[in-house]
Amino acid sequence: MLAGVAEGSGAVAVTVATGADVSVGTESGLVVSLTGASLVAMMDNFTPGRFTDELNAAGVPQELHGWLSRYGVGSLVTKMGIKFLELGPERTVATMPVEGNTQVAGILHGGAHVVLAETLGSFSAALHAGAGRHVVGIEVGATHHRSVASGLVTGTCTAIHLGGTLATHEIVMTDEHGRRLSTARITNMIRDNRPH
Repeated sequence: MLAGVAEGSGAVAVTVATGADVSVGTESGLVVSLTGASLVAMMDNFTPGRFTDELNAAGVPQELHGWLSRYGVGSLVTKMGIKFLELGPERTVATMPVEGNTQVAGILHGGAHVVLAETLGSFSAALHAGAGRHVVGIEVGATHHRSVASGLVTGTCTAIHLGGTLATHEIVMTDEHGRRLSTARITNMIRDNRPH
């Protein structure tokens, strides 16, 4: 006997006479345990296109969806509003809104510059690394040249060095008038994936 049905944020929660909640994922088709036991490890491991909406919203070209389908673009990229315009090992370009990413003085937070820079450099390095390999950031630094209080910031990532074990990129953030806001550099180490 059903006591009530509630919908919200991509799931349906059904309260049954026992008082337990049953959540049905709209993408996975899996039912969450009536006992409250976690089924997270089982959810969506076999559902194609799990991150399709996230990838589309971030501007990721369709041909790269297979590469990113297991992890998506990451929750921080989504929270910061980063949208990719170009993606490649030599050059990656994305925008990020100032609104929602400011510090108390009302200007773009310095850490937001670094998040954009590290995102672009890491994606570029991963594309360079290719299948069967992954990258880990080992150094990132930024110099802030001017502030910005509104609009979109564009980050342009350019390869400095693309080697077999290291990839280094320079990322220049500009405002809507093309003025340089900050310059960052990131080095990623390229590693082979471990067999499972």
